[in-house]
Amino acid sequence: MIDKLEMFIALANERHFGRAADVCGVTQPTLSSAIRQLEDQLGVQLVFRGSRFQGLTPEGVRVLDWARRIVGDMRALRAEMKVVRSGLSGNVRIGVIPTALPMVAELTAPFLLRNPNVRVSILSRTSEEILAEIESLELDAGITYLDNEPLGRVAQVPLYTEFYRLLCAPGTPLAGRDQVTWAEVAEQPLCLLTADMQNRRIVNQHLAETGASVVPQVESNSTIALIAHVMTGRWASVVPTKLAGMALAGGLVAVPIVAPEAEHLVGLVTARRDPLTPVLSALLAEAGRLVR
Repeated sequence: MIDKLEMFIALANERHFGRAADVCGVTQPTLSSAIRQLEDQLGVQLVFRGSRFQGLTPEGVRVLDWARRIVGDMRALRAEMKVVRSGLSGNVRIGVIPTALPMVAELTAPFLLRNPNVRVSILSRTSEEILAEIESLELDAGITYLDNEPLGRVAQVPLYTEFYRLLCAPGTPLAGRDQVTWAEVAEQPLCLLTADMQNRRIVNQHLAETGASVVPQVESNSTIALIAHVMTGRWASVVPTKLAGMALAGGLVAVPIVAPEAEHLVGLVTARRDPLTPVLSALLAEAGRLVR
């Protein structure tokens, strides 16, 4: 039953029989047969079928929620028994919003020092992708904003408060200032993150409060691309303090933005599940130590 539920979750995630089979490491006929057997066992149709995958039935949507809980609990059980046998080990998949990537080693480095048999996969994701992939069991945890948009059913540990800086090249008009206002930022030629990033929505909100409507000439989902454009001297950007600290090594200038001095809470989130896997419990404990 668990294997069939795993295949059903993969099909719901991939929305394609062939790709789901690849994810599960089985042939497509094997996966299709497993889904039909699951339907027979539960006595309901789970998938609309045609020449290709056409979505889940209403019953399939309800079963998917149960499947994720059951499979998540089974993975936690297997992980706990593995710890009993051989100590803490395994792989933790952490989705991180791009603006938090400069700080992630502050969490993962001491965590791995305490748990040398654990491996960490750090994946750049939008805040929406982090929540969706935690729910679909594709991520184990995420680092994202806690206080700006709804989080849904997740456990959370605050890590730090994000403040904002105008990143610009030396010699540009605002580079010598001790601080600038959001209204002044709105008048600059800007390069910003793309609209699917929550950081961009936050920046848009603060710029809109000045009465400005800003259309940046350059957008990217990569903070590295933004820094590269600022280094040309033609554009400025709005970045969090931690990212600005890394950019200063490249000779750029980071000017505090006030009126208001905006702040947003960033933290670690995981699925709200009891019990958690031992590895996730250890990660949450490390997050608590980092805050303290």
